[in-house]
Amino acid sequence: MTTLIVTLPEEPLDVAALYDYVLSPEGSTLAEQSRAPLALLPLLGKAEGEVVALVPAQRLSWHQVQLPKGTLGRRFFQEGGALRVRAVLDGLLEDRLLDDTAQLHFALEPQPSLDAPVWVAVCERAWLRAALQVLEQSGRAASRIVPEFPPQALRDTLFVTGEFEAAFLVGAAHGSVARLPLSRDAAALLGGVEEKSVVAEPAVVALAEALFQRSVIVQPSGQRQLQAAQSPWDLAQFDLLTSHGARARKRWTDAGRELLRAPRWRAARVAVLALLVVNLAGLNAWAWKEKSLLSSQRQAISAVLTTTFPQVRVVVDAPIQMARELAILQQASGAPSNRDLESMLTAFGAVAPAGTVPNAIEFMAGELRLKGLALSPEQVAALSFQLKPQGYVVNVDADNLVIKQGTGS
Repeated sequence: MTTLIVTLPEEPLDVAALYDYVLSPEGSTLAEQSRAPLALLPLLGKAEGEVVALVPAQRLSWHQVQLPKGTLGRRFFQEGGALRVRAVLDGLLEDRLLDDTAQLHFALEPQPSLDAPVWVAVCERAWLRAALQVLEQSGRAASRIVPEFPPQALRDTLFVTGEFEAAFLVGAAHGSVARLPLSRDAAALLGGVEEKSVVAEPAVVALAEALFQRSVIVQPSGQRQLQAAQSPWDLAQFDLLTSHGARARKRWTDAGRELLRAPRWRAARVAVLALLVVNLAGLNAWAWKEKSLLSSQRQAISAVLTTTFPQVRVVVDAPIQMARELAILQQASGAPSNRDLESMLTAFGAVAPAGTVPNAIEFMAGELRLKGLALSPEQVAALSFQLKPQGYVVNVDADNLVIKQGTGS
């Protein structure tokens, strides 16, 4: 499944805004990285892939909070649970934020702990909604929303991003995530830089090595965005995930994506594929065996026909042809057959109710019509049941009882 990762711009409603994007054929390798207006972004069908919206670091603030016990239940994002958690977050973060909490969007870390502080991502609600709406109107609705720098990725790593003229240092410290202009003061503010690895974009590698006086890991921005899309974070929470149906669909989608892409499920995917291949091969082998058995049976029946009646050269339907040849032999020898009047009258007389005598008898081409029989439906059904083993079919036509040889007998 192809993944399109789109970095949300500062001004999503600006028609001239340029979007950084990354295209990955299976979600783990970088196939294309570029910047283009919204109308020129790759367009994926629903069956072809997914669109991941990436929120840039400068648009997010991060906070760690200790939630009261009982806040996070098994269904804290269902029905009234989401409203309760949101109200708790409003109370905990109200004094830390400059803006009114009603104007902000909150998102909890994936699988938050019940006993330890949890990470909360905060951004401007109106900006995020506008950016997502613009994407959706262009036919590129986002299925997930991820942060550019999840806090877990900054635990032991510092990132240097930007251009040579405007480089930034991104790191986590003191329960928050900071994006600061690259400088010694910024490094000192983050602290613990000696124990952390440094990852830099190609344009700012020289600046990072000069500042930290050591080699750094070079990583293009597209590769970092791809790693961000692979994180379990999803900022589509609370008011961005309003209905129970949408939550259920999202859970199933996330579970399916996890099974299809996560490296830890690779062995399971291989096992399922192998099982499907083995079952398909087994079904084909069984079908071939059944087809061979059926063909052998047909050949045996045809052999009986051609052996018994050598004059038959072409076998089309062996049972019908054999019945026809038997009828010809019976006619030639003068022996009665089941289609003869005598045989049909004998069969009827053996099972007919006592005193049942027809007023008239008509016979033509293996069909016997008996007139004037006053038989009840139960008696007709009993006659039909008793004559069926002999190959006869019994019907009622007006006041006539019709007996004829069954098809294929």
